Amino acid sequence: MSLVPPPLGAAADAAHIPVTTLLAGAAHPQPAVGESTATGGLWVLVAASLVLLMTPALALFYGGMSRQKSVLNMMMMSFGAMGVVTVTSIAYGYSMSYGPTSLAGVIASPLDYLGLRGVITASDHGTPVFAVGDNGYARIIDVCFQLTFAIISVALISGAIAERVKYSAWLLFSACWVTLVYYPLAHQVWGGGILGEDAHGVSAWLFGTAGEHARIAPIDFAGGTVVHISAGTAALVLVLIIGNRRGFPHHVHRPHNLPLVMLGAALLWFGWLGFNAGSALGDQSLAGLAWLNTTAAAAAGLLGWLCVERIRDGHATSLGAASGVVAGLVTITPAAGDVMPLWALLLGVTGGALAAMGVGLKYRFGFDDTLDVVGVHLVGAVWGTVAVGFCATGRGLLTGGGLRGGCELLVVQALIALAAMALAGVVTAVLGLTIRRTMGWRVDRDVELGGIDTHIHGESAYDTTVPTLGRGR
Repeated sequence: MSLVPPPLGAAADAAHIPVTTLLAGAAHPQPAVGESTATGGLWVLVAASLVLLMTPALALFYGGMSRQKSVLNMMMMSFGAMGVVTVTSIAYGYSMSYGPTSLAGVIASPLDYLGLRGVITASDHGTPVFAVGDNGYARIIDVCFQLTFAIISVALISGAIAERVKYSAWLLFSACWVTLVYYPLAHQVWGGGILGEDAHGVSAWLFGTAGEHARIAPIDFAGGTVVHISAGTAALVLVLIIGNRRGFPHHVHRPHNLPLVMLGAALLWFGWLGFNAGSALGDQSLAGLAWLNTTAAAAAGLLGWLCVERIRDGHATSLGAASGVVAGLVTITPAAGDVMPLWALLLGVTGGALAAMGVGLKYRFGFDDTLDVVGVHLVGAVWGTVAVGFCATGRGLLTGGGLRGGCELLVVQALIALAAMALAGVVTAVLGLTIRRTMGWRVDRDVELGGIDTHIHGESAYDTTVPTLGRGR
């Protein structure tokens, strides 16, 4: 059974740590696993900081892939997501994902923890206290960790629609999408909803229960469905609604700064260690396994992409290396705590190869996924989510789950992948069409061709003016 990023349930309200005790650094209660809750909570907080770094890293990665005259706009789309999602998450998003009142297993009530009321502090005989979550440390740390997941999920989408949309339309879409897609999916998969491991979920309905949980528990260790499948699906739908860049596919600008792309990929790899290893929620042994699997898959994804490039194009490129790293990271995300390292290598190399082939789909079918969000994130995440059914330790079709159990797990994994795609696709289509028919998505033709940076933001990334040298005496 996999562990997942967010805290679950409202049972944690019963346990509290006095605020003054925490600030003084006094000893904390010990969890069942025998590891210090202080250490576990500190690691999750560090992991949250690493995941937060992923969004500026994505800005570098996407910015380097963009044309020179649109790089600031591309980076601003990531920073805009950080602003919008942080506000909505604190205001009502955490409650919609992990509040105690589940509405048919689809979404939690936004009113229970509105403004994080009752989540961070409580009163113990008049003494202010920090509420302790199910993982043995202050619940506020889980709030921080989950916030960063929501931010990166929204930011990922922006790469598909680069260089042609209004910034105001993007900000509005970001607020609506995280509210209507991300928070409900987080509840459904991780917050006790219908796509999770609880006894009232789809898996339990199909294959029965074992106590209070589904007999065949779905696996999404760190966000294959909630983050990457939802973002990749949204990217595809938006591209179809907004349309291609002018000149695509015959006149497409090449990445303007490949060193920036590689720096962004390196920082994404670094931050992803918090993304996946942090999802162990303080279990240090599991965190170590997730860390190693994450690194293994990233390295193998790099090699898988380069092999495809070398065979197909005759060159192994720096852009391919950076993209392969990200593809491997995406592929291992749903499985990071549930497979052994050799399987992580296999998942990574196949994920990198499949993503390298997947990016070519936009030319075959004529949709302008500018920075290959669909090819990398949707293809990689679908493969990783389904493939874990083959290799999950003790549960997979090839790793001890038996023919029946392994096949049932494969069915469950395929179903949660399809459900995430369906929810993200339908809601994104409604949002995208509504914005297109009201405020509109596209910038003017002259703005798009001339570069968005100066027209929308009043800035340019590089000073390209040539100084005039006067004749000296």
